[in-house]
Amino acid sequence: MDVNEIQQIIPHRYPFLLVDAIIELEPAKRIVGLKNVSVNEPFFAGHFPGSPVMPGVLIVEAMAQVAAVMVLREVPYREKKLVYFMGIDQARFRQPVIPGDQLKIVVEVIKMRPRHGKLRGEAFVGDKLVAEAEILSSIVDRSE
Repeated sequence: MDVNEIQQIIPHRYPFLLVDAIIELEPAKRIVGLKNVSVNEPFFAGHFPGSPVMPGVLIVEAMAQVAAVMVLREVPYREKKLVYFMGIDQARFRQPVIPGDQLKIVVEVIKMRPRHGKLRGEAFVGDKLVAEAEILSSIVDRSE
């Protein structure tokens, strides 16, 4: 799934779209996405000048967006829905993510109900685990 297909499923757009491709998908179970971290990312201007590091909260947001692709893909009338990020548990950041890195984001379902879910995300650079978290989400109706 390329970025155009991703944008047909989730509403995020530049500069807040943090997933470039989906390379694996097992519906309602597991998804793998990629984020190419460029020196041109707007957050690098201030985080940190001269020593750019991707903020951990944006790595977790990238996990949530990859999860949202999997969740919304299966929802009828998805254009009328949003996936809200409701909580983060057990987040750990193990290594900095810098320009030139490619994040491989693996998200697996822990528990899924019709309107709520708990998922586990892991982010890798190469074969090194750089971040992990449990993500709580809720599917809500979009306000018009």
